[in-house]
Amino acid sequence: MFVDSHCHLDFPDLACREDEILATMAANRVGAALCVGVKLEDFPRVLGLAERDPRLWASVGVHPDNADCEEPTLERLCALADHPRVVAIGETGLDYHWHQDAPEWQRARFRTHIRAARAAAKPLIIHTRSAAADTLRLMREENAAEAGGVMHCFTESREVAEAALALGFYISFSGIVTFRNAKELKEVAKIVPLERLLIETDAPYLAPVPHRGKTNEPGWVVHVAEELAQLRGEPLERIEQATTDNFYRLFRHAQGPHSGSASAPQGV
Repeated sequence: MFVDSHCHLDFPDLACREDEILATMAANRVGAALCVGVKLEDFPRVLGLAERDPRLWASVGVHPDNADCEEPTLERLCALADHPRVVAIGETGLDYHWHQDAPEWQRARFRTHIRAARAAAKPLIIHTRSAAADTLRLMREENAAEAGGVMHCFTESREVAEAALALGFYISFSGIVTFRNAKELKEVAKIVPLERLLIETDAPYLAPVPHRGKTNEPGWVVHVAEELAQLRGEPLERIEQATTDNFYRLFRHAQGPHSGSASAPQGV
């Protein structure tokens, strides 16, 4: 069984095809998926998916790119995260690609999410783009290691990966790792410890080869696992088992066939 550790099934391209997407998941042995929140205004849709189907879980958070939306508070995030189908805080982090002025409101919001994750005792889902140094600095300053979490859709350098691993975080690879031009990322994928490895689609974005250019969906996360197996010289079954175990170990409030099958790495 594979698990898609990060997708957005509430987005319009996917929400209108819910039954079809769930069927494709089943056909490809994708037994669970985490539906990730990006706005508090849209959180009811995310939670609704997790409430309707036991294979789906939810997170609550506000994406760093979203400026014109409800600003989260620690209290609000913790209250929403108290729902049993919510297993994580995020998507949160810093993005200086679209906000090149490196706005202070992004950093303040990121701090709020880290504090909420610590208070709620649920892991963080972290997005970082063109902001790795500040992302790691705030993680250290706010003791993000206490909550643990994942660097989602990882595209950074080996040095950034090693710094995140040192904080007890997991590294998640998306369809980008299957792209021919992702040479540096492929090298990073080879050195991440197996017990800290996750796979994701970030659907509807970043469809992996051989579906590149199409609307992505959780059933295709198997292609990410296949690429990792090839890069690392490991059997696909080992990647499948490890990434599924890792998902249920990190997102410990999720309950599934592999939950509780392994102990968490030190620092998480």
